[in-house]
Amino acid sequence: MSRVPLQQQQSCGSWELKERLGTGGFGNVTRWQNKDTEEQIAIKQCRQELSERNRERWCLEIQIMKRLDHVNVVAAREVPEGLQSSLRINDLPLLAMEYCQGGDLRKYLNLLENCCGMREGSILILLRDISSALTYLHKKRIIHRDLKPENIVLQQGEKRLIHKIIDLGYAKELDQNSLCTSFVGTLQYLAPELLERQKYTVTVDYWSFGTLVFECITGFRPFLPTWQPVPWHSKLKLKQDHDIVVYEDLTGEVRFSKHLPQPNNLNTLLLGRLESWLQLMLRWSPQERGKADPQTTSSDCFSQLETILELKLVHVLNMVSAKIFTYSVSANESVADLQQRIGSDTNIPPANQELLLEAGLALEPQGEAGQCAIDYTANKKRTDLPLVFLFDRSSCTYEPQFTPRTMPENIRFVREYTRTLMLRKVKNINE
Repeated sequence: MSRVPLQQQQSCGSWELKERLGTGGFGNVTRWQNKDTEEQIAIKQCRQELSERNRERWCLEIQIMKRLDHVNVVAAREVPEGLQSSLRINDLPLLAMEYCQGGDLRKYLNLLENCCGMREGSILILLRDISSALTYLHKKRIIHRDLKPENIVLQQGEKRLIHKIIDLGYAKELDQNSLCTSFVGTLQYLAPELLERQKYTVTVDYWSFGTLVFECITGFRPFLPTWQPVPWHSKLKLKQDHDIVVYEDLTGEVRFSKHLPQPNNLNTLLLGRLESWLQLMLRWSPQERGKADPQTTSSDCFSQLETILELKLVHVLNMVSAKIFTYSVSANESVADLQQRIGSDTNIPPANQELLLEAGLALEPQGEAGQCAIDYTANKKRTDLPLVFLFDRSSCTYEPQFTPRTMPENIRFVREYTRTLMLRKVKNINE
């Protein structure tokens, strides 16, 4: 079969071209399906006009992909017979990969429902998958160097969605000195030492991972996302180690904060734990980035994250006050033990507490508290907040005691600004 441009090459043997998945710096990615077996693969095809350096990167990506084997890294596949010769437009080989039908994480973040951050369960699943992939790559002495939402794809597994890292075109195998100096990656997720063209190590991936997770929690990137590189760099250098967000307020003043902004979908317990973890991941100094504080038992950022992900969390909705309380329960903790803690927070004695699961089943004091917790990583669909409902047996009626949520600064500004304009108009009319 003669070589023809991709737009004209619709089939090759039993393989059919289905769609163009994307276009990157190296070339195009397309989806092909086997008419007989219905197997689907993604084919990455190089552009013809590549520099010598990028040709080397392309060959390196294929070499790296073919020797990786991890559930959270997109797997290389054999290029089907005939496609290699019919699609190739230069002397560079094609790269065949498993096709992930869920699209990339950017597509998911752009959904309206995620404008203020993803749901708690989705964030925990993402954290587990990507941390596992990065740990694997780093043990293989590989730095990704271009971690961003566009380079994470989703695939439906047997139990849940699985996140997979793709695009190792900028990946770098560490040399004997474990230091690199080339400038690569996507600007918004680049660690400062890459902008400064300094030597760097695997901690550049920590910065990118932390930036990505912050965006998944809040819906926006942490550090002045609309600024140009030079002023961005000079302003960001002023941040302290524990600052995880740098933003402009409505007056144009640049502010620094060590806390995750509201609104987001994390419970208070996870909020504090992940703030501390992000403070490790987003440290300016590459030498200190990712290192756990001396007072903690965790040795580094990944072991600290593993401790967070192993928490068994129970969310209790107090039907008297309409407040949610979150508890971390241990393996041997009973419902009676949990009730003591609930009593301290709500002033409802354990004897008066009625704890009901969503299905209406009552929790017995001698039962395990862990039965109320949910393992998001083992659940097929659920990413919302599973609740235990707390009723006070001594009370027959309930009067809502809602605590108003703090109004975001930008909403408060719009409200006050609109009110000011209206008052001015009324005053002008009266005059």
